[in-house]
Amino acid sequence: MDGCICNDCAEQAHEIAREAMGEVMKGRLSKLDINELPKPKEIKDFLDQYVIGQDDAKRYLSVSVYNHYKRLLQKDAGDDVEIEKSNIIMVGSTGTGKTLLARTIAKLLHVPFTIVDATVLTEAGYVGEDIESILTRLLQVADYNVAEAERGIVFIDEIDKIARKGDNPSITRDVSGEGVQQGLLKLLEGSVVNVPPQGGRKHPDQKMIPVNTKNILFICGGAFDGIEKKIAQRLNTHVVGYGAVQNTMHIDKENMIQYIAPQDLKAFGLIPEIIGRLPVLTYLNPLDRTALRNILTEPKNSIIKQYVKLFEMDGVKLTFEPEVFEFIVDKAIEYKLGARGLRSIVETIMIDTMFEVPSTHVQEFRVTLDYAKKQLGKANLSRLQNV
Repeated sequence: MDGCICNDCAEQAHEIAREAMGEVMKGRLSKLDINELPKPKEIKDFLDQYVIGQDDAKRYLSVSVYNHYKRLLQKDAGDDVEIEKSNIIMVGSTGTGKTLLARTIAKLLHVPFTIVDATVLTEAGYVGEDIESILTRLLQVADYNVAEAERGIVFIDEIDKIARKGDNPSITRDVSGEGVQQGLLKLLEGSVVNVPPQGGRKHPDQKMIPVNTKNILFICGGAFDGIEKKIAQRLNTHVVGYGAVQNTMHIDKENMIQYIAPQDLKAFGLIPEIIGRLPVLTYLNPLDRTALRNILTEPKNSIIKQYVKLFEMDGVKLTFEPEVFEFIVDKAIEYKLGARGLRSIVETIMIDTMFEVPSTHVQEFRVTLDYAKKQLGKANLSRLQNV
Protein backbone atom coordinates (compact mmCIF):
# COMPACT_ATOMS: atom_id res chain seq x y z
CA MET A 1 0.00 0.00 0.00
CA ASP A 2 1.19 3.52 -0.87
CA GLY A 3 -1.19 5.45 1.39
CA CYS A 4 0.21 7.85 3.99
CA ILE A 5 -1.21 9.46 7.11
CA CYS A 6 0.10 12.54 8.89
CA ASN A 7 0.97 12.63 12.59
CA ASP A 8 -2.04 14.76 13.50
CA CYS A 9 -4.47 12.36 11.83
CA ALA A 10 -2.78 9.37 13.46
CA GLU A 11 -3.12 10.96 16.91
CA GLN A 12 -6.75 11.89 16.26
CA ALA A 13 -7.55 8.35 15.11
CA HIS A 14 -5.88 7.01 18.25
CA GLU A 15 -7.99 9.29 20.48
CA ILE A 16 -11.19 8.28 18.69
CA ALA A 17 -10.32 4.62 19.14
CA ARG A 18 -9.55 5.15 22.84
CA GLU A 19 -12.82 6.94 23.42
CA ALA A 20 -14.73 4.23 21.58
CA MET A 21 -13.11 1.48 23.63
CA GLY A 22 -13.78 3.43 26.80
CA GLU A 23 -17.45 3.78 25.91
CA VAL A 24 -17.68 0.07 25.14
CA MET A 25 -16.14 -0.82 28.49
CA LYS A 26 -18.25 1.71 30.34
CA GLY A 27 -21.44 0.58 28.65
CA ARG A 28 -20.68 -3.08 29.22
CA LEU A 29 -20.11 -2.61 32.94
CA SER A 30 -22.86 -0.10 33.61
CA LYS A 31 -25.44 -2.45 32.09
CA LEU A 32 -24.54 -5.38 34.31
CA ASP A 33 -27.69 -7.32 35.14
CA ILE A 34 -27.71 -10.07 37.76
CA ASN A 35 -29.80 -12.25 35.45
CA GLU A 36 -27.18 -11.98 32.70
CA LEU A 37 -24.17 -12.63 34.92
CA PRO A 38 -22.40 -15.99 34.57
CA LYS A 39 -23.55 -18.11 37.50
CA PRO A 40 -20.99 -20.03 39.59
CA LYS A 41 -21.84 -23.31 37.84
CA GLU A 42 -21.45 -21.66 34.44
CA ILE A 43 -18.09 -20.20 35.45
CA LYS A 44 -16.91 -23.62 36.64
CA ASP A 45 -18.16 -25.29 33.44
CA PHE A 46 -16.12 -22.78 31.44
CA LEU A 47 -13.02 -23.47 33.54
CA ASP A 48 -13.54 -27.23 33.07
CA GLN A 49 -13.03 -26.79 29.32
CA TYR A 50 -9.49 -25.52 29.85
CA VAL A 51 -8.32 -26.78 33.26
CA ILE A 52 -8.32 -30.44 34.29
CA GLY A 53 -9.40 -31.33 37.84
CA GLN A 54 -8.98 -28.92 40.80
CA ASP A 55 -12.73 -28.88 41.46
CA ASP A 56 -12.42 -27.32 44.93
CA ALA A 57 -10.33 -24.39 43.69
CA LYS A 58 -12.70 -23.88 40.74
CA ARG A 59 -15.73 -23.77 43.03
CA TYR A 60 -14.14 -21.23 45.37
CA LEU A 61 -12.97 -19.12 42.45
CA SER A 62 -16.35 -19.25 40.69
CA VAL A 63 -18.25 -18.21 43.81
CA SER A 64 -15.81 -15.40 44.62
CA VAL A 65 -16.04 -13.94 41.11
CA TYR A 66 -19.85 -14.22 41.05
CA ASN A 67 -20.11 -12.53 44.46
CA HIS A 68 -17.79 -9.80 43.20
CA TYR A 69 -20.26 -9.05 40.41
CA LYS A 70 -23.11 -8.94 42.95
CA ARG A 71 -21.13 -6.49 45.10
CA LEU A 72 -20.84 -4.17 42.10
CA LEU A 73 -24.61 -4.31 41.59
CA GLN A 74 -25.43 -4.08 45.28
CA LYS A 75 -24.38 -0.41 45.56
CA ASP A 76 -27.62 0.63 43.89
CA ALA A 77 -29.82 -1.64 45.99
CA GLY A 78 -30.96 1.16 48.32
CA ASP A 79 -30.59 -0.68 51.64
CA ASP A 80 -28.08 -0.48 54.48
CA VAL A 81 -26.57 -3.94 54.04
CA GLU A 82 -23.09 -3.65 52.60
CA ILE A 83 -21.53 -6.81 51.23
CA GLU A 84 -17.82 -7.01 52.00
CA LYS A 85 -15.44 -8.46 49.46
CA SER A 86 -13.90 -11.87 50.06
CA ASN A 87 -10.35 -11.84 48.76
CA ILE A 88 -9.12 -15.35 48.01
CA ILE A 89 -5.78 -17.15 48.35
CA MET A 90 -4.96 -20.33 46.41
CA VAL A 91 -2.19 -22.63 47.61
CA GLY A 92 -0.71 -25.37 45.44
CA SER A 93 2.63 -26.71 44.29
CA THR A 94 4.17 -25.50 41.05
CA GLY A 95 2.55 -26.70 37.85
CA THR A 96 -0.87 -27.46 39.35
CA GLY A 97 -2.72 -24.69 37.49
CA LYS A 98 -3.01 -21.59 39.70
CA THR A 99 -1.97 -19.11 37.03
CA LEU A 100 -3.83 -21.05 34.33
CA LEU A 101 -7.06 -20.77 36.33
CA ALA A 102 -6.56 -17.02 36.56
CA ARG A 103 -5.77 -16.61 32.86
CA THR A 104 -8.74 -18.77 31.87
CA ILE A 105 -11.27 -16.98 34.02
CA ALA A 106 -10.07 -13.66 32.59
CA LYS A 107 -11.53 -14.72 29.23
CA LEU A 108 -15.00 -14.87 30.74
CA LEU A 109 -15.10 -11.70 32.81
CA HIS A 110 -16.95 -8.46 32.15
CA VAL A 111 -14.67 -6.44 34.44
CA PRO A 112 -11.00 -5.40 34.04
CA PHE A 113 -8.70 -8.25 35.06
CA THR A 114 -4.93 -8.39 35.36
CA ILE A 115 -2.23 -10.74 36.63
CA VAL A 116 0.76 -9.31 38.50
CA ASP A 117 3.86 -10.93 39.99
CA ALA A 118 4.72 -10.31 43.63
CA THR A 119 8.39 -11.24 43.21
CA VAL A 120 9.36 -7.82 41.81
CA LEU A 121 7.88 -5.88 44.72
CA THR A 122 10.07 -4.28 47.39
CA GLU A 123 9.63 -1.72 50.14
CA ALA A 124 9.56 1.92 49.10
CA GLY A 125 13.04 3.29 48.65
CA TYR A 126 14.64 0.05 47.47
CA VAL A 127 15.42 -1.30 44.01
CA GLY A 128 12.31 -2.94 42.59
CA GLU A 129 8.70 -1.88 42.16
CA ASP A 130 6.44 -0.16 44.66
CA ILE A 131 3.38 -2.01 45.92
CA GLU A 132 1.15 0.57 44.21
CA SER A 133 2.46 -0.53 40.81
CA ILE A 134 0.20 -3.59 41.14
CA LEU A 135 -2.69 -1.30 40.24
CA THR A 136 -0.87 0.22 37.27
CA ARG A 137 -1.53 -2.92 35.23
CA LEU A 138 -5.22 -2.81 36.15
CA LEU A 139 -5.40 0.82 35.04
CA GLN A 140 -3.77 -0.06 31.75
CA VAL A 141 -6.26 -2.88 31.12
CA ALA A 142 -9.11 -0.44 31.87
CA ASP A 143 -7.54 2.07 29.45
CA TYR A 144 -6.89 4.40 32.42
CA ASN A 145 -10.62 4.60 33.15
CA VAL A 146 -10.34 4.86 36.95
CA ALA A 147 -14.02 4.12 37.59
CA GLU A 148 -13.79 0.82 35.73
CA ALA A 149 -10.42 -0.11 37.25
CA GLU A 150 -11.99 0.33 40.69
CA ARG A 151 -14.41 -2.50 39.85
CA GLY A 152 -11.73 -4.88 38.59
CA ILE A 153 -10.04 -8.08 39.70
CA VAL A 154 -6.31 -8.47 40.38
CA PHE A 155 -4.54 -11.84 40.54
CA ILE A 156 -1.32 -11.58 42.55
CA ASP A 157 0.91 -14.50 41.61
CA GLU A 158 3.84 -15.85 43.67
CA ILE A 159 2.41 -14.40 46.89
CA ASP A 160 4.56 -16.88 48.86
CA LYS A 161 7.74 -15.14 47.67
CA ILE A 162 7.03 -12.18 49.96
CA ALA A 163 6.84 -14.34 53.09
CA ARG A 164 9.09 -13.06 55.83
CA LYS A 165 12.26 -15.02 56.32
CA GLY A 166 11.35 -16.29 59.79
CA ASP A 167 8.18 -16.91 61.78
CA ASN A 168 9.11 -14.20 64.27
CA PRO A 169 8.86 -10.47 63.46
CA SER A 170 12.24 -8.94 62.71
CA ILE A 171 13.60 -5.63 63.98
CA THR A 172 15.69 -5.38 60.81
CA ARG A 173 14.46 -4.56 57.32
CA ASP A 174 12.93 -7.39 55.30
CA VAL A 175 12.99 -5.53 52.01
CA SER A 176 11.05 -7.95 49.83
CA GLY A 177 9.26 -9.87 52.56
CA GLU A 178 7.40 -8.52 55.57
CA GLY A 179 7.76 -4.93 54.41
CA VAL A 180 5.89 -5.70 51.19
CA GLN A 181 3.18 -7.51 53.13
CA GLN A 182 2.69 -4.44 55.30
CA GLY A 183 2.35 -2.33 52.17
CA LEU A 184 -0.23 -4.71 50.68
CA LEU A 185 -2.56 -4.33 53.66
CA LYS A 186 -4.08 -1.05 52.50
CA LEU A 187 -4.63 -2.43 48.99
CA LEU A 188 -6.37 -5.60 50.15
CA GLU A 189 -8.66 -3.99 52.70
CA GLY A 190 -9.63 -0.97 50.66
CA SER A 191 -8.25 2.57 50.62
CA VAL A 192 -7.43 5.37 48.21
CA VAL A 193 -3.98 4.67 46.74
CA ASN A 194 -1.88 7.00 44.60
CA VAL A 195 -0.81 4.93 41.61
CA PRO A 196 2.11 5.78 39.28
CA PRO A 197 0.53 5.67 35.79
CA GLN A 198 3.56 4.00 34.18
CA GLY A 199 4.40 1.68 37.08
CA GLY A 200 7.86 1.22 38.57
CA ARG A 201 9.15 3.72 41.11
CA LYS A 202 7.35 6.80 42.35
CA HIS A 203 9.14 10.15 42.30
CA PRO A 204 8.10 13.62 43.52
CA ASP A 205 7.46 15.17 40.09
CA GLN A 206 5.34 12.28 38.83
CA LYS A 207 1.61 12.78 38.38
CA MET A 208 -0.28 10.19 40.42
CA ILE A 209 -3.70 8.67 39.79
CA PRO A 210 -5.82 8.09 42.92
CA VAL A 211 -7.52 4.67 42.91
CA ASN A 212 -9.96 3.40 45.53
CA THR A 213 -9.36 -0.33 46.11
CA LYS A 214 -12.53 -0.89 48.14
CA ASN A 215 -14.30 -2.72 45.30
CA ILE A 216 -11.27 -4.39 43.71
CA LEU A 217 -11.23 -8.14 44.26
CA PHE A 218 -7.79 -9.61 44.98
CA ILE A 219 -7.01 -13.24 44.21
CA CYS A 220 -3.62 -14.48 45.40
CA GLY A 221 -1.77 -17.63 44.42
CA GLY A 222 1.45 -19.23 45.57
CA ALA A 223 3.30 -22.55 45.63
CA PHE A 224 4.32 -22.25 49.32
CA ASP A 225 7.03 -24.82 48.76
CA GLY A 226 7.64 -26.80 51.96
CA ILE A 227 4.39 -25.83 53.69
CA GLU A 228 3.52 -29.54 53.91
CA LYS A 229 6.02 -29.77 56.77
CA LYS A 230 4.18 -27.00 58.63
CA ILE A 231 0.89 -28.82 58.09
CA ALA A 232 2.41 -32.10 59.26
CA GLN A 233 3.73 -30.46 62.44
CA ARG A 234 0.30 -29.02 63.19
CA LEU A 235 -1.37 -32.38 62.62
CA ASN A 236 1.23 -34.07 64.83
CA THR A 237 2.39 -36.36 62.06
CA HIS A 238 5.20 -36.54 59.50
CA VAL A 239 5.34 -36.25 55.75
CA VAL A 240 7.60 -39.34 55.63
CA GLY A 241 8.71 -41.92 58.16
CA TYR A 242 7.08 -44.03 60.84
CA GLY A 243 6.54 -41.45 63.56
CA ALA A 244 2.82 -40.87 63.03
CA VAL A 245 0.64 -41.34 66.08
CA GLN A 246 -2.26 -43.77 65.95
CA ASN A 247 -5.08 -41.22 65.77
CA THR A 248 -3.66 -39.65 62.60
CA MET A 249 -3.44 -42.81 60.52
CA HIS A 250 -6.39 -41.66 58.37
CA ILE A 251 -4.46 -38.62 57.11
CA ASP A 252 -3.48 -38.77 53.44
CA LYS A 253 0.25 -38.11 53.61
CA GLU A 254 0.53 -38.02 49.81
CA ASN A 255 -1.64 -34.88 49.69
CA MET A 256 -0.99 -32.88 52.84
CA ILE A 257 -1.93 -29.63 51.10
CA GLN A 258 -5.64 -30.47 51.40
CA TYR A 259 -5.39 -29.89 55.17
CA ILE A 260 -4.10 -26.33 54.74
CA ALA A 261 -5.29 -23.86 57.38
CA PRO A 262 -4.60 -20.15 58.06
CA GLN A 263 -2.16 -20.96 60.86
CA ASP A 264 0.01 -22.84 58.36
CA LEU A 265 0.30 -19.68 56.26
CA LYS A 266 1.36 -17.80 59.38
CA ALA A 267 3.99 -20.43 60.19
CA PHE A 268 5.25 -20.16 56.61
CA GLY A 269 5.82 -16.40 56.94
CA LEU A 270 2.64 -14.49 56.05
CA ILE A 271 1.74 -11.92 58.68
CA PRO A 272 -1.63 -12.35 60.46
CA GLU A 273 -2.97 -9.06 59.07
CA ILE A 274 -2.50 -10.30 55.49
CA ILE A 275 -4.12 -13.66 56.27
CA GLY A 276 -7.09 -11.87 57.82
CA ARG A 277 -7.61 -9.88 54.62
CA LEU A 278 -7.58 -13.08 52.52
CA PRO A 279 -10.49 -14.86 54.21
CA VAL A 280 -11.14 -17.45 51.50
CA LEU A 281 -8.43 -20.12 51.53
CA THR A 282 -8.41 -22.95 48.99
CA TYR A 283 -5.87 -25.40 47.63
CA LEU A 284 -4.91 -27.16 44.42
CA ASN A 285 -4.26 -30.89 44.52
CA PRO A 286 -0.97 -32.34 43.28
CA LEU A 287 -1.45 -33.74 39.79
CA ASP A 288 -1.56 -37.52 39.57
CA ARG A 289 -0.81 -39.60 36.50
CA THR A 290 -4.39 -39.56 35.19
CA ALA A 291 -4.65 -35.78 35.50
CA LEU A 292 -1.34 -35.23 33.69
CA ARG A 293 -2.41 -37.58 30.89
CA ASN A 294 -5.70 -35.70 30.48
CA ILE A 295 -3.97 -32.30 30.56
CA LEU A 296 -1.81 -33.38 27.66
CA THR A 297 -4.71 -33.95 25.24
CA GLU A 298 -8.17 -33.03 26.58
CA PRO A 299 -8.47 -29.24 27.20
CA LYS A 300 -9.51 -26.95 24.37
CA ASN A 301 -6.01 -25.53 24.18
CA SER A 302 -4.12 -28.67 25.25
CA ILE A 303 -0.41 -28.91 24.54
CA ILE A 304 -0.80 -31.56 21.87
CA LYS A 305 -3.56 -29.61 20.09
CA GLN A 306 -1.28 -26.56 20.02
CA TYR A 307 1.48 -28.50 18.27
CA VAL A 308 -0.98 -30.10 15.85
CA LYS A 309 -2.18 -26.58 14.99
CA LEU A 310 1.39 -25.32 14.48
CA PHE A 311 2.13 -28.09 11.99
CA GLU A 312 -1.26 -27.66 10.33
CA MET A 313 -0.32 -24.06 9.50
CA ASP A 314 2.59 -25.50 7.50
CA GLY A 315 0.27 -27.95 5.74
CA VAL A 316 1.58 -30.91 7.75
CA LYS A 317 -0.64 -33.44 9.54
CA LEU A 318 0.95 -34.24 12.93
CA THR A 319 0.00 -37.43 14.80
CA PHE A 320 1.30 -39.19 17.90
CA GLU A 321 1.40 -42.82 18.91
CA PRO A 322 -0.63 -43.30 22.14
CA GLU A 323 2.47 -44.74 23.82
CA VAL A 324 4.21 -41.38 23.39
CA PHE A 325 1.71 -39.70 25.70
CA GLU A 326 2.35 -42.27 28.42
CA PHE A 327 6.09 -41.77 27.99
CA ILE A 328 5.78 -37.99 28.33
CA VAL A 329 3.71 -38.36 31.51
CA ASP A 330 6.25 -40.83 32.94
CA LYS A 331 9.03 -38.31 32.44
CA ALA A 332 7.00 -35.45 33.95
CA ILE A 333 6.39 -37.56 37.06
CA GLU A 334 10.00 -38.76 37.21
CA TYR A 335 11.38 -35.23 37.16
CA LYS A 336 8.53 -33.73 39.25
CA LEU A 337 7.84 -31.11 36.61
CA GLY A 338 4.05 -30.86 37.01
CA ALA A 339 1.81 -29.75 34.15
CA ARG A 340 4.20 -26.96 33.21
CA GLY A 341 6.87 -29.56 32.51
CA LEU A 342 4.71 -31.38 29.97
CA ARG A 343 5.28 -28.60 27.48
CA SER A 344 9.04 -28.63 28.10
CA ILE A 345 9.14 -32.35 27.36
CA VAL A 346 7.00 -32.08 24.20
CA GLU A 347 9.09 -29.13 23.02
CA THR A 348 12.27 -31.15 23.52
CA ILE A 349 10.82 -34.02 21.49
CA MET A 350 9.56 -31.80 18.67
CA ILE A 351 12.34 -29.21 18.33
CA ASP A 352 14.29 -30.96 15.55
CA THR A 353 11.12 -31.72 13.60
CA MET A 354 9.90 -28.14 13.90
CA PHE A 355 13.28 -26.99 12.59
CA GLU A 356 13.38 -29.31 9.58
CA VAL A 357 9.76 -29.81 8.43
CA PRO A 358 8.91 -26.23 7.28
CA SER A 359 11.74 -26.43 4.72
CA THR A 360 10.59 -29.78 3.29
CA HIS A 361 7.53 -30.97 1.35
CA VAL A 362 6.47 -33.45 4.02
CA GLN A 363 2.66 -33.64 4.34
CA GLU A 364 2.44 -35.89 7.38
CA PHE A 365 4.63 -36.64 10.40
CA ARG A 366 4.02 -39.33 13.02
CA VAL A 367 5.78 -39.20 16.38
CA THR A 368 6.68 -42.71 17.51
CA LEU A 369 7.79 -43.91 20.92
CA ASP A 370 11.29 -44.70 19.61
CA TYR A 371 11.60 -41.21 18.15
CA ALA A 372 10.48 -39.60 21.43
CA LYS A 373 12.99 -41.64 23.45
CA LYS A 374 15.76 -40.80 21.00
CA GLN A 375 15.03 -37.04 21.17
CA LEU A 376 14.91 -36.96 24.97
CA GLY A 377 18.07 -39.04 25.16
CA LYS A 378 19.86 -36.46 23.04
CA ALA A 379 18.59 -33.52 25.04
CA ASN A 380 19.68 -34.58 28.55
CA LEU A 381 16.30 -34.00 30.20
CA SER A 382 17.85 -34.00 33.67
CA ARG A 383 18.54 -30.28 33.20
CA LEU A 384 14.79 -29.71 33.59
CA GLN A 385 14.61 -31.44 36.92
CA ASN A 386 13.59 -29.41 39.95
CA VAL A 387 16.45 -29.31 42.41
